[in-house]
Amino acid sequence: MRWIFRGIGLLVLVGLLMVAALLLLPGDRIATIAAERISAVTGREVTLEGETTISFYPVLGISTGPVTVANASWADETPLFYAESLKVGVEPQAFWGGDVKITGLEAIAPSLDLRRNEQGDVNWQLGVEGVAPSGQTSDQAQAGDETPEVADLPRSRRLALTLDRALIKDASLTYRDLQNGVEIEQSGVDFDLRWPDFDGAATFELVLRPVSEPVTLSGELERVGDFIDGDVSRLNAALSAPEAAIRFEGDVRAEPEAQGGLEIDISDLSAFFAALGLPAPDLPAGLGQNAIGFEGVLTLTAARQLSLRDGVLRLDGNTLGAEADADLARDTPQVQLQLNAGALDLSGLSGSETPEGEATGTAAQTTTGAAADSGWSRSPIDASGLGAVDGTFAFVAESVDLGDLTLGKTRALASLDQSRLVFDLREVVAYGGLVTGEFVLNNRSGLSVGGTMSAQGINIESFLSEAMDVSRLSGSANGEVRFLGVGQSLHAIMNSLSGDGGLSMGRGVISGIDLDRIMRGGSVGGGTTVFDSLTATFTMNEGNLFNNDLSLSLPLASASGEGRVGLGSRDIDYTFTPRLLDDAGVGGLAIPVNIRGPWSGPSIQPDLEAAIEMNLQAEREELEQKAREEVNEVLQKELGIEAQEGQSIEDAAQDTLEKELKRGLRGLFD
Repeated sequence: MRWIFRGIGLLVLVGLLMVAALLLLPGDRIATIAAERISAVTGREVTLEGETTISFYPVLGISTGPVTVANASWADETPLFYAESLKVGVEPQAFWGGDVKITGLEAIAPSLDLRRNEQGDVNWQLGVEGVAPSGQTSDQAQAGDETPEVADLPRSRRLALTLDRALIKDASLTYRDLQNGVEIEQSGVDFDLRWPDFDGAATFELVLRPVSEPVTLSGELERVGDFIDGDVSRLNAALSAPEAAIRFEGDVRAEPEAQGGLEIDISDLSAFFAALGLPAPDLPAGLGQNAIGFEGVLTLTAARQLSLRDGVLRLDGNTLGAEADADLARDTPQVQLQLNAGALDLSGLSGSETPEGEATGTAAQTTTGAAADSGWSRSPIDASGLGAVDGTFAFVAESVDLGDLTLGKTRALASLDQSRLVFDLREVVAYGGLVTGEFVLNNRSGLSVGGTMSAQGINIESFLSEAMDVSRLSGSANGEVRFLGVGQSLHAIMNSLSGDGGLSMGRGVISGIDLDRIMRGGSVGGGTTVFDSLTATFTMNEGNLFNNDLSLSLPLASASGEGRVGLGSRDIDYTFTPRLLDDAGVGGLAIPVNIRGPWSGPSIQPDLEAAIEMNLQAEREELEQKAREEVNEVLQKELGIEAQEGQSIEDAAQDTLEKELKRGLRGLFD
């Protein structure tokens, strides 16, 4: 917006100097004199082409052909300002004293080229000497540090300028910032300004056409004179665009400073940014992907301190209370934000999609016959926004739906510093239990996630059903986990997870497996298993969870387990081994059960070969011992071999054999 008013200011300056020439020279000399005077006050070469026409009735004014103001010496040959024609009308009394009242100012097809080079120099700083910012005459302006503040000058000493109407048609604006790599171009711009009284109100309407649909900024500044003098004035402004409306009503100063009510209503974010000719930000569903709304009180100070109070933020279907303070004077803005929500739907943060190359329509089948798991989302995660600001963020919600997980009341405090976001989970009610810990998002050198979490009293059936599509285990669980994952998508992160943890449960139920029936009758036809306790520890590496110490206690049996759970591949390869206990509580019959396949439908089958191997081991050892005893008996009776004290029958037989061999060898040489 500053660029628009700089262009208007330049037009006014050109118009005033040209009209001043009306009383000095005839029309054929006006263009030359006006160009020289404008060049002298701006420090830029000015060219007026074509016929210059003077009118005295009904309006005192002048019209020209093409007008060109040269660019800075370090810029290219593109002019700073160009217009196909310029018309200026004034009231005659302006030339013998009093305020300058411009009855009309019209520029046809003007273009304004604004630039900042690599060194930070800008081309719109014109070399205007002897003219103060308010427009007072050169004899009123003071040079150097002695220049008085505009507000200190009596109103009678100021050159009061008014505009019945300033009209710009079909303008084009270009802004190039070589320091930051920013380039903005706008064409088809119209501007209409009406300012009939210096101390009164000015109305304005700016129309931009970045693509096809117009974007209009309109409003009223109630006391223009006060605003120019650095005092407070009331501003009502509204921006209307396709699928969007933004309104501000409050007090403003030229510092700039502002305080007032701000309303934002964007019903279609993509359509709004398309109308501006810009790509829409890639926001997740639930966090403004489709619609954004805001109502609250905004305050901006001259020191670039921004605050929001009594804010109501709407992101898609979510509504949050918002309070914020921001220091915009820093290279990276510092933000303090408080958000309060009721039921928050963030299910768009997670999602699954068909992996590349996998069949769609009819579900692809695994070797076990179960439907293939759809896998984690491979959509890239853009975490560049973590570097936009630093600060702390307090968050409270009655519930949070994360798609794969559902949380109850949540209280968290987050701190963001140089693209590293740390969530302190102070209270997360989830699945009947409580979760606390720390969760970290770090995008300083690629995206990584990690943390340490502790859970107490979690309903394991509800948790596993939502998180892993596993619903065979139920009970209350306690656990802890330390984890780290790296990658630019959820799929990459889950396939890189590393860490460790542990789990413990009291009384619970395993559905789909009746261990008693398996142990006693060999049948695997469903049923349930009730257990007294379950404990396990695990490690994670490259997206796989490994466990080798699962211990399950049942009323008449015990069980152990070991294997792998694919957190990235969403599959399982685990052997669960129940063992039937005898009346004395000693281990007896054991039947290993293999659980293999995708989470959504694993195959559960007893391993009969392993069962035979495990359960006949005792019988084999018993038969070997019996055979050994029978051989010893034959050796003693038939060969007369007797073992000495502390000597086995095998050793005695070996000694006897050695003696006989020695005796036989001596007979050969006797």
